[in-house]
Amino acid sequence: MIEVILDTETTGLSITEKHKIVEIACVELENQIPTNKIFHEYINPGRSISPEAQKVHGYTEKFLSDKKSFLEVSESFLNFIKNKKLIIHNAPFDLSFLNYELKLINKETIDKKNVVDTLELGRSKYPGSQNSLDALCKRFNIDNSKREKHNALMDCHLLKEVYVNLLDQKEPRLNFENAGALDIKLNYNKNNSSLRKVIKINKDEIELHKKYLKINLSKNNYN
Repeated sequence: MIEVILDTETTGLSITEKHKIVEIACVELENQIPTNKIFHEYINPGRSISPEAQKVHGYTEKFLSDKKSFLEVSESFLNFIKNKKLIIHNAPFDLSFLNYELKLINKETIDKKNVVDTLELGRSKYPGSQNSLDALCKRFNIDNSKREKHNALMDCHLLKEVYVNLLDQKEPRLNFENAGALDIKLNYNKNNSSLRKVIKINKDEIELHKKYLKINLSKNNYN
């Protein structure tokens, strides 16, 4: 199964104030294993960044001024996520911004049915506990010490580790090569007669054993 870990950074907290996306990152997984396919773009939002948002991610208007617009990256982004399940932490936030941007350029929006929200997974698994990305990293002993500021690509890599732990899929699933190795091992054990060798005694050995018992039982009775 192909999945995409996705995260965004924005100019503010709400699309009602016409805030926009400044960074999109996606990391592709196949059966919870990274494929090394990544989509990552900084985006010129064409508007100011709120002081609160800048404190979170650290991106300035000057830094973003020469970056592509959302329209310019939209085709490659949509092609990257096409027909894949999206894994997002606090999905309603990111989806609201992505769909707001897509509507502005007359593109089809993302259906929430194709999205897994790891925040909801965390809440269902650990009700009453903190389930922020940082809190889940701490719970699963995932090193997030480099996360001084929010960064969409870094957060995708952290979320990938969190997602695997939330699914209890801590070991990579067997691929065909591993399955073949396992089959060889099982067949070896099955065919290796030394593991269950049975030695049968003959008639002469049975008679000798009977005589031995008879002699020894007589001695014991005598004593």
